[in-house]
Amino acid sequence: MRIDKYLWCVRYYKTRNMVTEACKKNHVTVNGQVAKPSREVFLTDKITFRKDQITHIITVLDIPENRVGAKLVDIYRRNDTPAEAYAHLELLKLSKEHYRKTGTGRPTKKDRRDLDDYTPDFEDEEELEEND
Repeated sequence: MRIDKYLWCVRYYKTRNMVTEACKKNHVTVNGQVAKPSREVFLTDKITFRKDQITHIITVLDIPENRVGAKLVDIYRRNDTPAEAYAHLELLKLSKEHYRKTGTGRPTKKDRRDLDDYTPDFEDEEELEEND
């Protein structure tokens, strides 16, 4: 089976076109070699690909005939991705939410005024220096 079809069948990518683009950008390797979308995949091949800032490492256990359901994916592949990669992704998500919670929208006038009160106003400092 082709690498683009395999990664689509085991639900790592939503469309085959997305897999093809990843292959063209050299994000997909099979047994340490950069793979074109038409590269054949066989049992026990190690596939490494970068997606969502994680380098996934999977081993092919079986070849599916068609796209499989999410519950059946583990029959066809073994996930060898280290746990640290997923922990790093969680850390990135938390760091993004630290500044502003997701879904809170644009800052309000009150938020801006609070920020203005918190940060020093350089114009006021210049006026004070002129008066001295």
